[in-house]
Amino acid sequence: MNTLPIGLAQFNFHLGDIDGNVQRIVSVCEEARDRLGCRIVVFPELAVTGYPPEDLLFRQDFLEKAESGVVAIANAVHDICVVVGHPCRDGGFVRNSASVIDGGEIIARYHKRELPNYSVFDEKRYFKPGDAPCVVSIDGVAAAITVCEDIWHPGPTEDSIAAGAQIILNLNASPFYVNKGAERENAVVTERATSGGVPIVYVNLVGGQDELVFDRGSVVLDPKGAILHGGHLFEELLGAYDLDIPPRNQGNKPNVERVYIADREGEIPSKIDSRPTARPMEEMAEIYNALVLGTRDYVLKCGFKKVLIALSGGIDSSLVAAIATEALGPENVIGLSLPSMFSSDGSKSDAKELSENLGIDLRTIEINPIFESFTASLSEEFMETEWDATEENIQSRIRGNLVMAMSNKFNWLVLTTGNKSEMAVGYATIYGDMAGGFAVIKDVPKTFVYRLARYRNVVSEVIPERVITRAPSAELAPDQEDEDSLPPYDELDPILEAYIEKDQSPAQIVSAGYDSEVVDRVIGLVNRNEYKRRQAPPGVKITQRAFGRDRRYPITSGFR
Repeated sequence: MNTLPIGLAQFNFHLGDIDGNVQRIVSVCEEARDRLGCRIVVFPELAVTGYPPEDLLFRQDFLEKAESGVVAIANAVHDICVVVGHPCRDGGFVRNSASVIDGGEIIARYHKRELPNYSVFDEKRYFKPGDAPCVVSIDGVAAAITVCEDIWHPGPTEDSIAAGAQIILNLNASPFYVNKGAERENAVVTERATSGGVPIVYVNLVGGQDELVFDRGSVVLDPKGAILHGGHLFEELLGAYDLDIPPRNQGNKPNVERVYIADREGEIPSKIDSRPTARPMEEMAEIYNALVLGTRDYVLKCGFKKVLIALSGGIDSSLVAAIATEALGPENVIGLSLPSMFSSDGSKSDAKELSENLGIDLRTIEINPIFESFTASLSEEFMETEWDATEENIQSRIRGNLVMAMSNKFNWLVLTTGNKSEMAVGYATIYGDMAGGFAVIKDVPKTFVYRLARYRNVVSEVIPERVITRAPSAELAPDQEDEDSLPPYDELDPILEAYIEKDQSPAQIVSAGYDSEVVDRVIGLVNRNEYKRRQAPPGVKITQRAFGRDRRYPITSGFR
């Protein structure tokens, strides 16, 4: 019986900070060796550089720095085997690679074979695929190395087993979208374990990177596909696992008999037959935690300490404020109330109550004097015209100017508050409420906004009930409501999901029971407002098809 104590390093790495990442990797290796007794520790895909490096991969100095980082790890880490992901230049090509380091030397290097080129991935733009398995002997155990997308295809696992592998070590940078964890763990990784009859150690990245959030998903599976343990969601984790693998005799498959788990504060527990996996999160809990993590990492990794949010008293800005407060702490969140002549007393009082509930600073600037100055300056040009969206948008753009002035003066990052439904149909003002540095709920449909608000209030009721139950309104005109301009959100959101996320045609959507005039109108709005979305700030991806790098449509198009 060969026992292989393995450490799973589910950590948050800062893209581009190679020196900092290397230092973190070395520190984790020492902890895994000295405190947890691990013989091997496995890190995520491209841990040395962070994921995804995008066009940094075209820079020679970046690649050289990454390779130097791998050498630095080899020089610093002893008496433990390290499997770590990084880019490398090989034979005139750039590869998405993983190095196996032992005894101060790089003893093997694997090149990712399956390069994803869909959704948010465009790895074929940067990398050349590998063409061979990599199996190394670690204390008598034949361990195969694979990287992320490799596990979604049978070939790399099958080839590794044919080369003698008794266990698969899979390094990942697999980003979050709602319900992906179940698909990833239950369908894909389980299928590889059962079809190959070998245990799989699956290590994923955690943290936010621009629009992407990496949720975790590190798991250990036995040869029958049973998840022996799953890493906690949205948290860093160093797990220690003793894998007992009998010799591979003809006709016998390896088996994982016991798993021992150590948290970062404790010792490896006494031997036990089983340990519970991390409990899956409910859907809204997953989304909320992804938004918190994505916001925290974007703000801090971009070098900001505080954020500014225009608080209207509406549900969108209230939810964003709640998320920001949890991500950064109330002392680092500033609310700015910008009431106009159309702002209701209820909205103003709700913004105040929300701020008090969250413990954040609330400041107020009346925009009426500025608006009157604008309209006076335009009065001659606008003579004999009717009040319309122009005057409404002036109010929004005044607010945009004020929040950006505060941002410039105090170095606060402005968080915008538009949701996916609004961004889809253009129900947002470019250079107005779209002005800012990060769009927290950009990929959150309006119906989900309400569900997330309810979810947050289960913990503690910070969002006033009136905010959730009041009819949504931009409050840019007398007695204005969103449904004056848009279909009800419970009708709008399914149409948007069908068109944007499922790529269904208008005919397909109508055949599902939706009114043809409504469908045509909604799709027309989506198509006409692509130019706005191109100028929107980035935001956390939580659906299978987010605007931005995920869904890329031409602005000028004659296709209908």
